[in-house]
Formats: sequence, C-alpha cells, structure tokens
Amino acid sequence: MKILLLGKRGQVGWELQRALQPLGEIIALDRSVNDTGLSGDIGDFLAISKVMDGIKPNIVVNATAYTAVDKAESEVDQANHINHIAVKNLAELCKQHNALLIHYSTDYVFNGEGVEGWSEDDHAAPINVYGQTKRDGEIALEQSQVDFINFRTSWVYGAQGNNFIKTMLKLGQIKDELNIIHDQVGAPTGAALIADVTAQVIRLYSLTNDEEKIGLIGHYHLASAGTCSWFEYAQYIFKTARILGQDLKVNLVNPINTVEYPTPAKRPLNSRLNTQKLQQTFKIHLPHWKQGVEQVLQEIIK
Repeated sequence: MKILLLGKRGQVGWELQRALQPLGEIIALDRSVNDTGLSGDIGDFLAISKVMDGIKPNIVVNATAYTAVDKAESEVDQANHINHIAVKNLAELCKQHNALLIHYSTDYVFNGEGVEGWSEDDHAAPINVYGQTKRDGEIALEQSQVDFINFRTSWVYGAQGNNFIKTMLKLGQIKDELNIIHDQVGAPTGAALIADVTAQVIRLYSLTNDEEKIGLIGHYHLASAGTCSWFEYAQYIFKTARILGQDLKVNLVNPINTVEYPTPAKRPLNSRLNTQKLQQTFKIHLPHWKQGVEQVLQEIIK
C-alpha cells in the first residue's frame, strides 16, 4: 500500500509520519520542494497534480489546512483557497486516481448552540469564516464522489507546533493572574490520538472487501472522551505541570465568559462531538482527554 501524506510538519502531520509507518510505503510532503522535485503545497494545483501522477498513491492523507481562525476573518480568500478550493481539486485528483482521501475538519462547522454532542448528520451552520471554509471543503468532498473519510475533531494539541497547552505554559511562567474562558466546552484532542485512530481506520478499511468499503465512506467525529471548558483545561495543565516539576508564576486563574474576551472570529460555545459512529464502526476506544494532555505535558516538560 502506498500512502501520500500531505502536511507532514503540522501537529497532526508530524504524528501521522510515525503512526502510518507500519501500514505501507509512506511518502510524506510539506509545502517545500523535496530532493526529488515534489511539493505537497495543495494550493499549487500543478504541483499536486505532478505528485499524484508521479506517486500514484492508494491513499492520500491530507493533514494540511488554513487554521488561523481569527486571521481568516480578514484573509477570506487565503482561507477559502486552502480549506475549500484546494480540497475540491485534491478530491477530483483522488477520484481520477481511484485513491481514498483521508481529510480532517472541525467542530466549527456547527453553530455551537445547545449542550449535546454534535452527531455527524446534525445541520452544519458555521458562525465564522474558518468554519465556513472548512464546511465548504466538506461539501466539495461530498460532491466530488471521491471515496473519502473525513474526521471532524476539536481543540487539537500536540508536542509539535503551537497550541493551548504551550500557550498556557508560557503565560503561566510570566503572569501572576490569568483570565480563561469558562463558557466554551469541548474535548482537548491529541494529535497523537488523531494519528493513531487514522492508522487504525486505514488498516481496517484496507482489510474490508470492496462492497463493504462503500459503507465506511463519509464523516466521522473524532475527539477524546470527556469534556471541559478552557478554564478547566487550563487548571488541569497548571496542576499537572507543577506535579511534573515545572516552575510556574501564575497563582490565580479566573473564569470569564466569551463576551468578556472579544476576538475577530466568533467562537462556538458547544464544541462537544458525539463519537459513537467512529467507535462502533471501527471498534475504536477513545481515551479521556486528561490522559493525552498529561502525556504531552511530560514530553514538553521532561
């Protein structure tokens, strides 16, 4: 099996390089041109077409995305090009090459109302540009008739790249007091978990006969078990970091509401994802969010 991984240096892409290795031949690319003259810049349609023609992968794992949520409000064209138009092009190329496309999306395709976990067939109604471009990318997948598996996930973190954990550790070392949002609820989900689940899904998909494969195509929600607010998440980070020997200056963490911390992009209050479809379809166990957070904190601090 030949797997093309795009976005190898991102949080999820970094972990995918590890998790996919046992499955077959992995060709991992980023936006730069490698020593064989190939580039994984999905925004460059000629470059991606050259990659697909040259490699002829069985599976394409697209771990690239425009993820700057606030900047997307003013960089609409850039966000739309990467999250929508380039995904449409990639889906069409995968369809031509008869390759399965693995893609990643977000809870931001929903409006964030209510308190129940979002299921895959709930109505998508994004409330910011980033969410809209990601939803448009999903629609492009659906309309392309490509064989795809799209993982919607939330609150992604990892030892590689920038994320909430690293921000809290940095601020916790220089600030006495922090105000953290308490009315947005979701599940911190590790890039390592996303990569491991992706590998498990690909393995099971590859072992399934062609007739049954059709029933596996579509959207799946992938998030850690349990939920918390950003405030509760921050509290756990600081508590665990101190246990692991990290010196922190912060001694007071205040819960605040979203309205008290205005941002260019509106954030959904409810980022809970119902993951039953993924767990039941692929016989996957999703660990509690605290487990992955502690492991990454150990990796960062130790």
